[in-house]
Amino acid sequence: MADKTKLARQFIQAIPHANELGLVLEDIGDGVARISMPYDKKLVGDPKSGVVAGGAVSALMDTCCGAAVMCHPDAPGGTATIDLRIDYMRAATPGQTITTRATCHHITRNVAFVRAVAMDDDTDRPVATASGAFTVENGF
Repeated sequence: MADKTKLARQFIQAIPHANELGLVLEDIGDGVARISMPYDKKLVGDPKSGVVAGGAVSALMDTCCGAAVMCHPDAPGGTATIDLRIDYMRAATPGQTITTRATCHHITRNVAFVRAVAMDDDTDRPVATASGAFTVENGF
């Protein structure tokens, strides 16, 4: 498992959009990943309110879900998004870090299924939730 976790960590650090968004891999292992995205004015979608754009939140959630698949004990290798449904519950609070926690809860021979939640400091009210299907590919 340590090798999978290391490879997943290296993969995330090599993704150009992950670097541009300032994504920080907080925790990863056994099919669970947690990635944060610090507030940055360049990610704001509405200058009047200072709210981070939904696309940045979407990229954060997609990356975190992929990381959860890659570090799952039954995943043989890399992954790609097949389908990702994101439900936006509310705008993230301007100035706050957004953190996503994703769990790969089921894997078949070809598909991994993931759930995720994105939160800011108000952990009682999610910013967004997601569920998705990802490829299960042989080898890294």
